[in-house]
Amino acid sequence: MDQLKKESPDILCLQETKAYPEQLEKGLASPKGYMTYWNNPERKGYAGVAVFSKKKPVSVEKDFPPKGFDTEGRALILDYKDFILMNVYFPNGRMGPDRLEYKMEFYDAFLEFADGVKNRSIVICGDLNTAHKAIDLARPEANEMFSGFLPEERAWMDKFVDHGYVDTFRHFNAESGHYSYWDFKTRARERNVGWRIDYFFVTGKILPRVKSAFIMPEVMGSDHCPVGIELS
Repeated sequence: MDQLKKESPDILCLQETKAYPEQLEKGLASPKGYMTYWNNPERKGYAGVAVFSKKKPVSVEKDFPPKGFDTEGRALILDYKDFILMNVYFPNGRMGPDRLEYKMEFYDAFLEFADGVKNRSIVICGDLNTAHKAIDLARPEANEMFSGFLPEERAWMDKFVDHGYVDTFRHFNAESGHYSYWDFKTRARERNVGWRIDYFFVTGKILPRVKSAFIMPEVMGSDHCPVGIELS
């Protein structure tokens, strides 16, 4: 809450919320000055996304087609009239072959949905659970056989970009050493042995309005740190 008050973002997107809003104190579930939107999973204590917004969107949708494909509360789609915001928590594929298969199916279903509204200006944010290029993780060679940096996952990221979605951070910054996730168990954050798996992508229509894209590694409280963009 202190960080929210300090930064005062117009829109805050959260992934892996886990808690239902009714489980939270009112001030946390509905911070003053914000309208809040939640997509809660069927399985409690797992996944989930939320958006806190100062401006009321025209419409809010949970999930994307096909209906019933995702029961884990992984997406919120908010229409702000001049752009569509998609807040997505993409699956992790490390729990076994079945989860990796589901992750790839989720990727494909999401891309089909996003392409279907690509005539609009789109902002896509979230934890994609994949580092796109070798520059996006500290130890690429050691992780080539693990989900999060598998060839098929990276190939899908290539396809995603080829479909016209721009990685806003890389649009401004081509340097290595910038990460958004660090493993707690190995105290990787202290050594900056991290992964950049949290992104903001935009379509070409809205790209000229992106004035900056940033990562905030100094903000503690999670194994991830906030990432963001500023739109004119």
